[in-house]
Amino acid sequence: MDNKYDILQLLRSVADGGTSPENALLELKEAPFEDLGYAKVDFHRSIRQGAAEVIYGAGKTPEQIRGIAQTMGARGCKNILITRIDPEAAEYVKAALPLDHYPIPKLAVAFPGERKTIGNIVVATGGTSDMPVAEEAALTAEMMGNRVTRLYDVGVAGLHRLLSNMDVLMSARCVVAVAGMEGALASVIGGLVDCPVVAVPTSVGYGASFGGLSALLSMLNSCASGCSVVNIDNGFGAGYLASRINQMESPKGE
Repeated sequence: MDNKYDILQLLRSVADGGTSPENALLELKEAPFEDLGYAKVDFHRSIRQGAAEVIYGAGKTPEQIRGIAQTMGARGCKNILITRIDPEAAEYVKAALPLDHYPIPKLAVAFPGERKTIGNIVVATGGTSDMPVAEEAALTAEMMGNRVTRLYDVGVAGLHRLLSNMDVLMSARCVVAVAGMEGALASVIGGLVDCPVVAVPTSVGYGASFGGLSALLSMLNSCASGCSVVNIDNGFGAGYLASRINQMESPKGE
């Protein structure tokens, strides 16, 4: 019982007499989560929010990560995101189950499968050093069924690089702007596009950037309307939010 379609099929089975109400109730009671002792795996996350539960790898042992992913895979979950996973843990998990590992954003996808992608999310970075956070955002959005276009190293130090991609920016339904230092990229993009902008401050920069705090405050104080801000280095949160925005009003048949 891992998505809305499964529940709908169960209700139809009750309606046509194929399943008793008592058995249907038992299935629904058993479906929401499984208690592993160290984690309570939420199988109804996709029903409530449209995407399966994501595993935050930092702070978890490789055994815990593997156990959660295996439990989800046994229930038919695909494209399970594991964020902030180190290479050693990724190798350990990969030995036990199908896993795609992306070292730069420290992200992995367990039980990878094909996904239809819709809409258009643009992920832009101020510099190449912002790529790890940007790739976390881009891969998160792709795994959640969105078409993603990457525009890397288009920061304000060379504004012509950004302006030469106006056709790409103006075709987006949401733009994720990833930048460190003074974080000006989000304001610039916010003043150019006609769609929501999700700003991601990164910890890239010299001493006075205070580990991304300078970029965070700049983005929070942006004079560009329609610009929202996530936490420092939170590429996952940006990709997730961009996905929700992109999929709110998808054209029929796309």
